[in-house]
Amino acid sequence: MVCPYSLSIPGGVQAQVLGLARELRRGGHEVRVLGPCDGPPPEPFVTPLGDSLPTAANGSVAPLAPDPAAVLRTVRALRDEDFDVVHVHEPLAPGPSITTVTLHAAPTVGTFHAAGHSTSYQVFAPMLRRLIERIDRKVVVSKDALALVRDHLGGEYDLLFNGVETSEIAAVEPLRSASGRPAIFFLGRHEERKGLEVLLAAFARLDLDVELWVAGEGPDTHRLRSLHDGDDRIAWLGRIDEADKVARLRGASVFCAPSLHGESFGVVLIEAMAAGTPVVASALDGYRNVATDGVDSVLVPPGDADALAGALRRVLADHHLADRLVRAGDQRADHFAMSRLADEYVALYEAIAR
Repeated sequence: MVCPYSLSIPGGVQAQVLGLARELRRGGHEVRVLGPCDGPPPEPFVTPLGDSLPTAANGSVAPLAPDPAAVLRTVRALRDEDFDVVHVHEPLAPGPSITTVTLHAAPTVGTFHAAGHSTSYQVFAPMLRRLIERIDRKVVVSKDALALVRDHLGGEYDLLFNGVETSEIAAVEPLRSASGRPAIFFLGRHEERKGLEVLLAAFARLDLDVELWVAGEGPDTHRLRSLHDGDDRIAWLGRIDEADKVARLRGASVFCAPSLHGESFGVVLIEAMAAGTPVVASALDGYRNVATDGVDSVLVPPGDADALAGALRRVLADHHLADRLVRAGDQRADHFAMSRLADEYVALYEAIAR
């Protein structure tokens, strides 16, 4: 399995790669993950391909490894191992992924995660159309991801939603607020598209005795911290690891995802549902792939701080609403269990294996 993004830096694609690999290994399959690593590999089955370089992508900054050294390590790893199947995530991303597709050392599955806008798909479409013909089975994780790749590059795709290690999340001990107050949890890169500024504005409007946990970092961190430095209800956690993330998902009173655009699939919403935590999020198409307003979540117009504050106030104050969201969220999360996704991919692997 090949990941283009640094596996030692938290991210949605990285979490899918590692989670799917763990589930496949639990099922008795031999899996090795190839990808960049900025530091020690996060799992013993990971083969590091070198450090990443911050690269602008999809309105964000992605930890890719497009350098020649990473390409050579990818080629060497693929040729040294006799893989039955190679599964490439974001197969047209620079570095290990596009190298793997070009080499085609074994029957190949490619999973496309990105949604929204892609300048590279527009500019390099003729070349990329020829390249994706080397992928034996193409998969998209959402309808939005399908629209992006098919509109620019054409082709036939299987739709397999992202998965969540639901039972593992539910078994984690919750991390509660030391003050005993309810906590709203935000997790994401501190940049415009993730909507943290909107959440901070909404939080300032809340007249409740609550905390806000802000995890992650990014280009807007210093400015946003300066603007809200006087609010001691806000805990700036910085970058946190996977164990801390899940423990806080389990211990928070609300998980809030106020993104403004660029979300192809709301896997973190499913993680919150599996953790037994009510979800308040923006009403983006990507989030609607997994969340239904008034059933398993409360969705508000993106960028509307007043609506977001009202939704947070309702969920925090109305325990019957919160309990109903948790029950429906638990059922919704089961639909996206990583074990189900692994079974779907095994069927694809078996269909193309030599």
